[in-house]
Amino acid sequence: MPQKTPPLKRNDEIELTVDAFGSEGQGIGRYDGFAVFVPFALPGETVRVHIIKATASYAIGKLLSISVKSPCRAEPKCSHFGRCGGCTLMHLDYEAQLMFKRDMVASALTRIGGLMAPEVHEALGMQFPYFYRNKGSFPFANLDGRVSFGFFAPRSHRLIPLSDCSIQEDKTLLVAEAVCDWANQFQIRAYDETLQTGTLRHVMARVSAANGEIMAAIVTKGKLPQKEALIECLRNRIPGLVSVLHNRNDAETNVIFGPEFRTLWGKDRLYDTICGLRFAVSAASFLQVNPQQTEVLYHAALDALQLEGTEHVADVYCGIGTISLLLAHHAAQVDGIETVPEAIADAIFNAQENGIKNVGFHCGNAEDVLPRLVREGYHPDAVLIDPPRKGCERPVLDALLACGAKRLVYVSCNPATLARDVRILADGGFRFVYAQPVDMFPQTAHVETVCLLSKLNTKQHIEINLDMDELDLTDAEKKATYQEIKDYVLEHSGLKVSSLYIAQVKQKCGIIERENYNKPKSEDAKQPQCPPDKEKAIKEALKHFGMI
Repeated sequence: MPQKTPPLKRNDEIELTVDAFGSEGQGIGRYDGFAVFVPFALPGETVRVHIIKATASYAIGKLLSISVKSPCRAEPKCSHFGRCGGCTLMHLDYEAQLMFKRDMVASALTRIGGLMAPEVHEALGMQFPYFYRNKGSFPFANLDGRVSFGFFAPRSHRLIPLSDCSIQEDKTLLVAEAVCDWANQFQIRAYDETLQTGTLRHVMARVSAANGEIMAAIVTKGKLPQKEALIECLRNRIPGLVSVLHNRNDAETNVIFGPEFRTLWGKDRLYDTICGLRFAVSAASFLQVNPQQTEVLYHAALDALQLEGTEHVADVYCGIGTISLLLAHHAAQVDGIETVPEAIADAIFNAQENGIKNVGFHCGNAEDVLPRLVREGYHPDAVLIDPPRKGCERPVLDALLACGAKRLVYVSCNPATLARDVRILADGGFRFVYAQPVDMFPQTAHVETVCLLSKLNTKQHIEINLDMDELDLTDAEKKATYQEIKDYVLEHSGLKVSSLYIAQVKQKCGIIERENYNKPKSEDAKQPQCPPDKEKAIKEALKHFGMI
């Protein structure tokens, strides 16, 4: 059978109605049944498009003009938007960005994970979704005879010079500007990856959200020239600077850092505070770049685990121990697993700094360490995993299925690999409960997700029987349904509460509940108790509906 000729070819110009979003935030329309991806076009818009790439199955177009605009279109707050590859959704109203991210998670769990109507909560966003990144890694390039810094254009290594950035903390840009001025003063050239010439590759700047202190790490090919002048320049130009480090990367690679950092001046680590705990962070260690939303993310994970203080918890891909130490306040023992030695050193140091003794850390690949621990008899009550974008290796998933944990919280930065792994875990005996998206990266198509899974038929699995025919409702109970109470609490406090928590608060307030509703089905099951903040929010809802 002859192959059908694609209806489009490069340099065609077409009019298109956009009807969907792609996973990277690009608009998707159909032309003669053929998928066309158009960056910066929004669903509901009619657009004029120049085709820049056409394959046998899809095409990519450049947006030329918009004849019908989406009501969700917003005016970007950055002069570099559309050229710089840092942001992809700044043209979309922020509330619509949150809806898109929630739908992206739900779609992945349905299409890839094979789940029917998965419960995916509304994405938790920011009140002011700008200037949130307290870490920046900027490449350099030689442009018009001078060294410049910036971000790469989408799908390229063509540098777009930056004068400002609407998502970066301003101090990170000041560091990059100072390094550029130093390089141009001493005629130090930027590294050219095509010619394999030049010295200056990247600068990484991190700002402590707790006290405003700044770390600067300069990456070069070969030795760092004029380092005393560099230190002097940075110290004179950057208020709050406490650390200057050098990293040498001689490899022909796109990876930013080489294997070793050397402290040129100041501290080896930067200190930050998360959820009331103090953390030391070295240059090589991973820490979320949005400090405000990091606390939202961690509390969402902690809320999902519903720890009672007696559990042994595994924290897989634990990094510098940020969430391990938070969990340790709510568990009997926490064991972290991380492959980066510098991160493990930071984790051990951080546990000591915070006086936390019920944690232990294992250095090694998760796919090696967790299966070995399980073979040796390690059986945690609950597990938190936070893998990289590629998701979990199969040995990790097999160990999770074999370890006997009753609750599993999967924190993911990639909905596709999350959905793939959830499918494997569900086939192995876990039940998907819900997913909670958290917007860690406003103005971009990236989203973090907290996903709760529980083991079926365990003592920790709470079953609730509610026979409405037998339920004798009081006058107070008739005034609002459980769903109405949940919706009110979520709208006015941002908290998600369960029917069980509502029932517990009702009983405290003297609203009679059917006895079996507020009890676990089995006598030895452990029942979570409503936290104080949620109890307060539920009481406010009961007052609103005139129930108390």
